[in-house]
Amino acid sequence: MPPKGKGADDKLKACNFVKARHILCEKQSKINEAWREIREGYLDDGNKIPGPKFGEIAMKYSECSSSKNGGNLGWFPRGKMEGKFQEKAFGRVPGVVCEAFKGANGWHIILVEARRA
Repeated sequence: MPPKGKGADDKLKACNFVKARHILCEKQSKINEAWREIREGYLDDGNKIPGPKFGEIAMKYSECSSSKNGGNLGWFPRGKMEGKFQEKAFGRVPGVVCEAFKGANGWHIILVEARRA
């Protein structure tokens, strides 16, 4: 086990800003279609998908106004997003997509592209 302060979890906890893309759908069936396309097209060999490819899928499925920009939310600080969304976004390393989950505003899939203190 790495010494305290040197592990990946410690780095994640220290992050105060993330840059992310997301897909938002009201219905679970629609987010499941998006997740299936991500999983079958990109995640068979891991849990990473290139940002531009995620953006294409966001434009196709997302019901958020950010969909026209490929689901790009830009940089946002800890505390700006609702609880579950924030938990998922700040709990990811860059390039890793999270599975679909239900948040306060509907069903989401998040791709974190970058992190900073």
